[in-house]
Amino acid sequence: MIAAPHPTDDASLVDEIAEEDIVERIFEAVVEQRLPPGTKLSESALCEAFGVGRMRIRRALLLLSSREVVDLQANRGAYVASPTPKQAREVFEARLTMEPTIARLAVERATAADIENLSNHLKMEHAAHHEDSRNEAIRLSGQFHLLLAQIAANSVMLRMMKELVTRTSLIIGIFGAPSVANCRQDDHEQILNAFKARDGQAAADLMTQHLRVIEGSLELSSKTGGPIDLVDLFARK
Repeated sequence: MIAAPHPTDDASLVDEIAEEDIVERIFEAVVEQRLPPGTKLSESALCEAFGVGRMRIRRALLLLSSREVVDLQANRGAYVASPTPKQAREVFEARLTMEPTIARLAVERATAADIENLSNHLKMEHAAHHEDSRNEAIRLSGQFHLLLAQIAANSVMLRMMKELVTRTSLIIGIFGAPSVANCRQDDHEQILNAFKARDGQAAADLMTQHLRVIEGSLELSSKTGGPIDLVDLFARK
């Protein structure tokens, strides 16, 4: 006869937070500037905050490290990544070199369904801005650029763009003012209009202007803060 599970065991299984949720909560705290660069992410404090075991926290930190949000240092632990102003400039230098070409190719290769998909994506961006959801606005803005790379149908560029967009989201979270949410809505709207007009050169030019505006909105100075109480920051109510 199989013994019935203990009630408390069931409750803990149902109530325990998934590591993907832990990843999103930490990422959100970084881009919303509640976790400054260089903050030590104590495993024991995170275990207490999220009510999970050490292995689940370690897996979450590994996922964040793969997204370059967390820096795992041997024998020292995990820290919020600290891209330097020089690294931030290099990311935009790379994007300015590649993305205008991506935009031009995407216009040349876009189908009517691709353009409709971009239009629907912009509606979600507008909603995120309207609701003042900075983390969601940053995420959707980055996805817009990835959609262009997908439409351009160049797998090498798409792979590079995935890395650059992730780095840019972190850079904006660290160096951007709290009101900065990656991309201005009207910039993406103008790029979409270039798609509708089938004007690849206009899309390329608009992309160049767009990236320069984003870079110019950043305060590329070192930002650090005092100690952070992780339990207080992340504890579930």
